[in-house]
Parts: sequence; C-alpha cells; structure tokens
Amino acid sequence: MQAVREGDLGALAILFERHHRSLFNYFVHLNGNRDLSEDLVQDVFVRMLKYRQSYQPDRAFAAWMYQIARNTQADSSGKRKLEVALPEREFASVSVMEENLTRKQEISLLKKAMARLPLDKRELLVLSRFQNLKYDEIASILGCDVGAVKVRVYRAVRALGQIYFELSGERAS
Repeated sequence: MQAVREGDLGALAILFERHHRSLFNYFVHLNGNRDLSEDLVQDVFVRMLKYRQSYQPDRAFAAWMYQIARNTQADSSGKRKLEVALPEREFASVSVMEENLTRKQEISLLKKAMARLPLDKRELLVLSRFQNLKYDEIASILGCDVGAVKVRVYRAVRALGQIYFELSGERAS
C-alpha cells in the first residue's frame, strides 16, 4: 500500500489479488448478498485509491482496509434490510445424510440468529470469527482499546447464543 500511496497505482492490482476474497467474505457475512458484496469490494478498492494518502505505514494495512470496508458497508446499508448468509459446506457422503441434515438445520438457525443481531454485534463476530482478525486489529478499526473489543465480542457471542437458543426452542445454559 505504501507503493500505491507514493503513486505506483499498478500496485493496487497486487493488493486486489491478495485481499479481494477476504473482503468479499466479510461483506457476504454482513449482508448475505453475493452480488452486492462484489460491488462493495470494488467500492473498497476505488476508495483505497481515492484515499491512499490517508494510509499510515505504521498502522496495520488490514485495519486500514477494513475501516474503509466498514465505511463502505455503512454507506450502502442505510436503505436496505440486511439478510445474512453464512457459507454452507457441500456434503458428499450418503452415509452421513442424517448428520448433514442436522448440521444444515443448525446452520439455518445460526443464519437466522446472526440476522437478528444488531449490525454492530454482527460485524464484531464477522471480523473476529470469520475474518480471523486479532483484537488489536479490530480495536484499530473501531477506534477503541483492545479491552473494549474483548468485552464487545464476548457480549456479541452471548447475544448470538441467546437468540440461537430462542429460535431452537432450547434453553441457554
């Protein structure tokens, strides 16, 4: 990104190749719409080019990139109702069909529970669990300290669990 910042705009193609899949996954987990997610990834790279001078080499690139992604998501979500779609795995073995059906039902419940979470909690879970960002990177993205991120992620996980168990008819332990 430093090269892009200094005027080597071709280096943005390298960044795109390295990061477009993780950004796409981030957006799909947040909004559940593959077409929209592809558009948002493009918007992020346009914004990275436009705001390249705001990149600070002493800050983690991923944190800067996800901050732009957050802003892009926020700008696009004001007029839409969010639907969350978590990636499902393809199941091939016939001998585990019953287990697969149970798993698909659990995934479906998890999708519904994620969709009911407020966007801020859903975003924390996507960043920490699906994008595998470290808490210090998330803190940098959110503009808070690591302790606050830990508390927020814990609360988001608990809220997700409560919603999941409400939907499944079970009691949370």
